[in-house]
Amino acid sequence: MAPPQGQMRPGRQLAVLGGIFVVLYLLVFFAGGASGGWKDRLEPRLGLDLVGGTRLTLEATNTLDGRAPTADNLEQARQIIESRVNAYGVAEAEVVTEGDRNIVVSLPGENRDLTEIGSAAELRFRKVLKIVDGSGALPAPAPVPSEGAEPAATPSPSGSTSPTPNAEATASPSGGQGGGAPTPDPSQSPSAAPSPAASEEPVPQTLEEQRKAVEQKVGAEAWAAASGLQAPADFSADPSLAEKLKPFAELNGREVAVLPTQMQFNVPTIGCLQLDDRPPASISAADQQVVACEGGYAKNLLDQAKVLGTDVDSAAAVRDQTSQWVVSLDFTRNGQEKWTALTREAFNNEGQACDPSALGDEGRCRVAVVLDNAIISSPQIQGVLTGNSQITGNFSNAEASELAGYLNYGALPVTFEAQEQQNVTATLGASYLRAGLLAAGIGMLLVIIYSFFYYRLLGSVIFASLVLSALLLFGALVVLGRQIGFTLTLAGISGIIVSLGVAADSFVIYFERLKDEIREGRSPRSAVSRAWVRARRTIISANAITIMSAVVLYVVSVGAVKGFAFALGLATVLDLVVVFLFRHPMMTMLARSRAFLSPRVSGLGRVLPAKTEQPQSRNPRVKEA
Repeated sequence: MAPPQGQMRPGRQLAVLGGIFVVLYLLVFFAGGASGGWKDRLEPRLGLDLVGGTRLTLEATNTLDGRAPTADNLEQARQIIESRVNAYGVAEAEVVTEGDRNIVVSLPGENRDLTEIGSAAELRFRKVLKIVDGSGALPAPAPVPSEGAEPAATPSPSGSTSPTPNAEATASPSGGQGGGAPTPDPSQSPSAAPSPAASEEPVPQTLEEQRKAVEQKVGAEAWAAASGLQAPADFSADPSLAEKLKPFAELNGREVAVLPTQMQFNVPTIGCLQLDDRPPASISAADQQVVACEGGYAKNLLDQAKVLGTDVDSAAAVRDQTSQWVVSLDFTRNGQEKWTALTREAFNNEGQACDPSALGDEGRCRVAVVLDNAIISSPQIQGVLTGNSQITGNFSNAEASELAGYLNYGALPVTFEAQEQQNVTATLGASYLRAGLLAAGIGMLLVIIYSFFYYRLLGSVIFASLVLSALLLFGALVVLGRQIGFTLTLAGISGIIVSLGVAADSFVIYFERLKDEIREGRSPRSAVSRAWVRARRTIISANAITIMSAVVLYVVSVGAVKGFAFALGLATVLDLVVVFLFRHPMMTMLARSRAFLSPRVSGLGRVLPAKTEQPQSRNPRVKEA
């Protein structure tokens, strides 16, 4: 029999709640990157204080123009670094300033190398003009033949070889399918070797003074030999050049940076270790040709930067139609025009022609994506790209995401040096986790015991509501950890424990209002609906204030406090879902049962109105005793 018009249908609301559970746990087990066994799929992402991770301290040395960093420079750098490691803002990758020079980065998960996270990220797109060996090694001396032995063959000169790319880079002319692939694996590029100790003498200020100082260091003969080179030196044609140019191998990165571009490229004894050690600002000029290394071994002569990092509108790591990870590139309006012009120039080999050593496997010019001093990608252009482009290659998810992050976020205003990187164990955090879960369990147990003691049958509604809220929250934490990188820390657990008080408060409001209705003489069945109408506004208001507080705290805070606010707000929202889709429907169903009408079973015995005595007859014929 259908309920009367206007009467609620608790079965529908319970069915909606059941549908939410089904969808949520289908996402937990089968969507959003779920992999491994059932146990692995039920694990939320845990923070640095619970599972260990890496902590890196970066010290700001100076700005790109050589001045001391200001507080505004440091804060801007902190925000950019935080954006790189924590793109969604809730991954608990804590990035904080420490003093007036340091930025501390804490990243949960497996131990990893974070030293590149503070790179200045000066991005430039340049056409590759020529490639030579960048090892910086001198030719091995010819062995002295022993008496009666035939002379050994002379080895080929190192300066005459051209490095061959490790992987093919492609680009298609289609507006939505364009792209190229990075030749080297950025994660395998060797870090620059420590530069020799700087001189104690005052550093010259002007470029001419710095070049003069380098000329005096290498000697007049070496400087004259290097200045006369019109192309990369060929030691096989003139063996004496090896000895003359040997002093250039003793220069550090700052000294190499002041040399003319052609000298940096043509002198074989200037290798990639020195070039990678140059200050980031030394090759930042967009209107000049520069020298940069690829993979730590290939020295590239690059044309002027026709496209800048600021011309990139967005970059994202996505899967293509073959399920391979690629980096999708979208440019700004002006940036797209520049990119189209650059790809047209590279595809047709216009402007300054590419040397055969710089061509890809299919005979096309390459465009290098230069990050500070190193080439992180050099796709071979196979068409004029007029729309969305893709950088393709043998990317893993992490590598594609790293490259997209470099393309998305601009240059740091400050140069950093990695001072300390340490791996953090989760031993102490695990003990804190056990203590926190024990405290939460004890708190929930006390609430349940009090509920059954004070509300009896209604205590079962409280118990079931808390269990359902916990299951909803757990599933949400797992899904959010995969989708937006939310990481649960001790602070987040604290927010969840605080939300228990919010949930208990909504119970008290409803049940005490129910008692008030019964005290006014209404039956339990009618009291349930009237108590809900009156308590509903108070429950919504109380939860809304908690949610607004959590939102404000999330917006103005950083790091672990942000995680606390997010967990508190999420748990409060899910409590409202349980209130409307479970607690009220269950109370409506219980009100129709005989057990609810029993004062001892329902817990309403003390407030149910007592039976009234038989009223005295008003019949005048009845006389008083």
